[in-house]
Amino acid sequence: MNSYRGKRVVVMGGAGFIGSFLCERLLRDGAEAVVVFDNLVTGHRRNLAGLEGDARFDFVLHDVCRPLTVAGPVDFVFNLASPASPIDYAQLWLETMRVGSEGTLRGLELAEAKGAVFLQASTSEIYGDPLEHPQRESYTGNVDPTRPRSVYDEAKRYAEALVSAFRRSRGVSTRIVRIFNTYGPRMRLEDGRVVPAFIGQALRGEDFTVFGDGSQTRSFCFVDDLVDGLVKLAASNVTDPVNLGNPDERTMLSFAQAVRDAAGGGGKIVFKPLPEGDPKQRRPDITRAKTLLGWEPRVPLDEGLAKTVAYFRALG
Repeated sequence: MNSYRGKRVVVMGGAGFIGSFLCERLLRDGAEAVVVFDNLVTGHRRNLAGLEGDARFDFVLHDVCRPLTVAGPVDFVFNLASPASPIDYAQLWLETMRVGSEGTLRGLELAEAKGAVFLQASTSEIYGDPLEHPQRESYTGNVDPTRPRSVYDEAKRYAEALVSAFRRSRGVSTRIVRIFNTYGPRMRLEDGRVVPAFIGQALRGEDFTVFGDGSQTRSFCFVDDLVDGLVKLAASNVTDPVNLGNPDERTMLSFAQAVRDAAGGGGKIVFKPLPEGDPKQRRPDITRAKTLLGWEPRVPLDEGLAKTVAYFRALG
């Protein structure tokens, strides 16, 4: 049975990279209505261009830190609203913390008023520079709240606490997803994350910039796989946090080579100092997602990179 057929869904931050793919998936799954709230600070209307002619889709230019108003019933609220790359939250310090606190509150208030399921997009960044590897949902993290990156980490940690409080004290049906590195088309080329950074350097024939000695690790999940996990989680009855990511762990050096293979071009590797607070390793334990949701990533890195490179080539 399709959990979204005939349902009315709100997506906060739906003009962003992941949010736009989620909107498309919900409409493909038969949603009666998908309403996006986004202030376009980091999102873009072009991400939603393919949906503009669909009568079931509605875009509302709105700051989610202000009260959210939707006519009629709402079945699901997905909160993906937040700056999500280092270059963004290094410029939007207070805005990042406000959207994680006030924005999450507004979404929860809407879900409570409508009797809707509320899904909070959290992040692997709440684990900080982890002392446990791979990271399980039971790991409470290694985060310094005073570091430059902490505005994002702590906003998400606060959001998880707020979501949990609404579930316990007000009976709101909530879900929490901890998203690990995700990539794909519609990322912004200059957003500071490693995938668009490497692809941009490759397409321009520039040297690859690797921070630290290149031995630090990440695992990369293609956006289609991630969105599949989001819709499965929201439709489940799992209230505890769930990691969604690809456990295929790679060093930055090996990932640079993978991008070189996919995009061609690119010069030598240039090493720069590791940014303060940058985690040395990151890989999800997805046992909970596999066991409770029947979810695991399916798109191999070479296939996902090929699609992502093709998108950036088309942009010129």
